Amino acid sequence: MTIGLWILIAILALVVLVFIYYFNRLVLLSQRIKNSLSQIDVQLKKRADLVPNLMVTVKGYVKYEKSIMDKVIEARKALLGAGDIVKKMKAGNALESAIGKLFAIAENYPQLKANEGFLSLQSELAAIEDKIAYARQYYNDSILSYNTACTTFPGLIFAKMFGKKEEKYIEIPEAQKAVPKVSF
Repeated sequence: MTIGLWILIAILALVVLVFIYYFNRLVLLSQRIKNSLSQIDVQLKKRADLVPNLMVTVKGYVKYEKSIMDKVIEARKALLGAGDIVKKMKAGNALESAIGKLFAIAENYPQLKANEGFLSLQSELAAIEDKIAYARQYYNDSILSYNTACTTFPGLIFAKMFGKKEEKYIEIPEAQKAVPKVSF
């Protein structure tokens, strides 16, 4: 065999290795995105599962606040019935808002605020909210890595070859971006 043939074989081997590397990298990053979405889904489900316990605890104290209770129940139902992650995120935001209103109303009921079960559920929900925020951040970080791989050279070429496109970040609804008004 001549040196030219060895060089050609080495170049072909290098090209194959580069193809394998970029294909595997894009698949890995895609899987990381799917994993992070499932983590968000798990946390949203955990939050939804706490709502019935919260409602039972609150129901005895907050008899005249039926509209808020109904909103929490409807938001939970929408979350559990949501099909894709976009709908789940929207329903999760609605549930978060409804629970926030429920906790705000609880401020008017000192006996409820002192109830051990209520305080425990409130603490657990706060912990889940932190986990949801972390899972959303991890998802967006995964999207950043994937999109960077798909839009920088030479990944751009391989992404087009393999039919990979940029993914979308989770965006915060405008209502949540508003600065809360504080008055004394």
